[in-house]
Amino acid sequence: MHIVMIGTGYVGLVSGACFADFGHEVICVDKDQSKIDALLSGEIPIFEPGLDELVAKNVEAGRLSFTLDLAQALPNADAVFIAVGTPSRRGDGHADLSYVYAAAQEMAPLLPAGVVVVDKSTVPVGTGDEVERIIREEAPELEFSVASNPEFLREGAAIDDFKRPDRVVIGVNDDHAMRVLEEIYRPLTRNESPLVSMSRRGAELTKYAANAFLATKISFINEIADLCEKVGTDVRDVAKGIGLDSRIGNRFLMPGPGYGGSCFPKDTLALLKTGQDYEAPLRIVESVVASNDQRKRSMGRKVVQAMGGGEQHGKTVAVLGLTFKANTDDMRDSPAISVVQALQDAGIRVKAYDPEGMEQAAKVLNNVTYCEGAYDALDGADAAVIVTEWDAFRALDLERVKDLLKAPLLVDLRNLYSRRDVEDHGFTYVAVGR
Repeated sequence: MHIVMIGTGYVGLVSGACFADFGHEVICVDKDQSKIDALLSGEIPIFEPGLDELVAKNVEAGRLSFTLDLAQALPNADAVFIAVGTPSRRGDGHADLSYVYAAAQEMAPLLPAGVVVVDKSTVPVGTGDEVERIIREEAPELEFSVASNPEFLREGAAIDDFKRPDRVVIGVNDDHAMRVLEEIYRPLTRNESPLVSMSRRGAELTKYAANAFLATKISFINEIADLCEKVGTDVRDVAKGIGLDSRIGNRFLMPGPGYGGSCFPKDTLALLKTGQDYEAPLRIVESVVASNDQRKRSMGRKVVQAMGGGEQHGKTVAVLGLTFKANTDDMRDSPAISVVQALQDAGIRVKAYDPEGMEQAAKVLNNVTYCEGAYDALDGADAAVIVTEWDAFRALDLERVKDLLKAPLLVDLRNLYSRRDVEDHGFTYVAVGR
C-alpha cells in the first residue's frame, strides 16, 4: 500500500517507520524545513528507543522517505494519515484543531480518487465529520473516505506498542475505508492482534476515554498513597492486593508525583470540554484533573518538608530525573517542573540531571544547574530527590551518594528503593505512600 503520513512528530514518525517496516511504501510530509533536513541526513528529532535504527533501515530499503512537497507525495496514495499536533487551546482547554483542518484543506485538491483520509491525531468527537466537510467543499467531485485510527503509543515503548498492540481501533463509516485499513494492518492481524471496528465518532471517543480512565487509575492510587502514609501502611501492598483482581489489573497502580506528558493532561481537558459542549459533564474526570494538579505541586512541598519545612535559603537539592517518564526526552507537563519550582520558591538552589531531557528542560526551567551525571548533581547537595524512574537511578552507589551529599536525605518519589537498604546506609529516607 502507498501511505502518506502528514506530520513527522512523535506519532507520525513512529507510525510511518513502523508501516514501512511492515512493507508499505511510506512518504512522511512536514512543513518544518529543519525537521525534514534533519531526517534526510539521518538525524531523528525526538528520542525514542530503537527509532533511529528503524528509520535508517527502512530509508535504506527504499520504503520510507521524507519531503516538504505535499503535491509530490499524494498522487499515488491509498491512504493519507493526518498526524499533526492537537495541543490544548489557550483559554478553554479544548484541543486546537487548526493544524488538522489546515492539512485537510491543503490536501483536498491534490487527493487521488478512492483515497482514505485517516485521522491519526488525537481529536474530539466530530472532527472526522469536519475533515470530510472541508475536503468535500474543496473537491466536490472527489470519491474519498474519512476514517479515525487513534494511536495508543507509550513514549519509551512506542515501537513495541505499534507492532504488538493490545488492539487497533478503526473508526469507519463505509466499507471501502474498512477494506483499505484492514489491508494496511494485515501484518498485525496475522499475529492475532485484534482489529476493533466501530463508527468514526466511536473511535474518536475511545481514545479520550482510554486516556481518561488510565489517568483516573494514577490519581486514585496517588490519593490512596497519601492515606497509607497517614494510617501507617505501605501503598505497594495495597496496590498489589487490588491489582490482582482481574477486574482492576495491576498496571497504572504505581504511586508517584502525578501524570504528565503529551497525552493525559491535554486529553483529559479536551474530554471535559467535549462533555460540557454536549451537556454531559464528566465529574470524575474533573476530579482527576484537579487531583493531579494538586499532586504535582504537593511533591515539591514534600521535599521541602523533609528538609525541615519553611524557607531553606542557601540550601541545594539534587533533582534526579526531569522528563515526565523514563525513556523519553519529553518535558511536557512533567511533574519535575512543579517540583523544581516549589523548591525554588522555598529559596532552594537546584542541581539536576536527566539522561535525555536536559536540553528540553532548559527551555522551561530557569536558574537550574544542569549536570553531567547523577553523582555530579549530588555533589555538595543538601538532599537528593528522585523524580523520574530512569534505570540509571535504580542502583546508585549509596555509600558514594552519602559521601557526596552534605546531609544524607533521599526523597524517592518513585519508590525505587527499599527503605531498609537506604536506612542501613545511614540515610533519612522519604518515599511515597510508605
